[in-house]
Amino acid sequence: MGGAVSAGEDNDDLIDNLKEAYYIRSDLVERAFRAIDRADYYLDEYRDNAYKDLAWRHGNIHLSAPCIYSEVMEALDLHPGLSFLNLGSGTGYLSTMVGLILGPFGVNHGIELHADVIEYAYQKLDSFIKTSDSFDKFEFCEPSFVAGNCLEIPPESRQYDRVYCGAGVQKEHEDYMKNLLKVGGILVMPLEEKLTKITRTGSNSWETKKIISVSFAPLVLPKHSTNGKPKTVPLPKYEVRTLQELARICIRHTLRVTTDGGDSQSRGRGSSFSYGPRFKRRRVHRRHCNALVLATRQVVASSGIGPAPLDSNNNQDEEEQEEEEEKETGELLRPQPAVNLLRERILGLPLPEPLKMYLLYYREK
Repeated sequence: MGGAVSAGEDNDDLIDNLKEAYYIRSDLVERAFRAIDRADYYLDEYRDNAYKDLAWRHGNIHLSAPCIYSEVMEALDLHPGLSFLNLGSGTGYLSTMVGLILGPFGVNHGIELHADVIEYAYQKLDSFIKTSDSFDKFEFCEPSFVAGNCLEIPPESRQYDRVYCGAGVQKEHEDYMKNLLKVGGILVMPLEEKLTKITRTGSNSWETKKIISVSFAPLVLPKHSTNGKPKTVPLPKYEVRTLQELARICIRHTLRVTTDGGDSQSRGRGSSFSYGPRFKRRRVHRRHCNALVLATRQVVASSGIGPAPLDSNNNQDEEEQEEEEEKETGELLRPQPAVNLLRERILGLPLPEPLKMYLLYYREK
């Protein structure tokens, strides 16, 4: 399933294509997609395929096509503080993106059938927290995963604000899925070859909307127990945060707000680089030269990058200078990595080093 949009050169390029095709429609979803490089969830030997709009499978590891994840994220209508349950959580790619929106006071749970995939998901989660430049730009709800069949959740288990199922649901299991929702909650799942959004409007009332046609492998049915008793899979535990954890969240939030006015999660592309005006124009010219339109002393790129004024000879001189430098070096001028101001502020606090590292989540970069 997939192939709805053209392949990208990198993660940002893929997101640009998904936006252009109107699969990504909201700023929250766009920022989450840009913050997490899809290629990081591929095995190294398959990374070259990460930016194609195609599903990928290797053994038990599976990723849906980017256009499907886009529709799912938009349909879930996420916002901070919600509880989320991912049935068939796989690599944790979707759960991690959801966690960037839920924030530190949400609930982010997943159930995965294969124990080896859960191990893979936790490896990727640890890598994101420890090494990703995006981690310090968001307040994160870390996902928790358990191994088991999602059709064996005890009926007395807690309910969630948002639920997604990543496998085809048979009609006879529709009510089972609905009962995982709180009143007012949203369930998104493949139902009878359609990605379907179901909203629980009351104790026994629902609204259903078909989104797009999809093709998913069906849910794996539970195996019969040997002793005659039905097997159950407990959901991840809901743990109240300690005062120490709450203090870390509060300190990081305060430093982030005072560093950038609280705008760190609302700045367009989720890249860790800062592009100057000259670099933007050169980048647009290189990759979208056929999409430039000259209009009233401005160059407007159809890719969505803002217009760049051309109202002085200085700008022309700068462009000519860049072209000369490119001829000499054989490549475009590269952006300089942006300074992680949150990290710098934490390191500058008058605190013992172990406490600083705790505030940094023990990130080394």
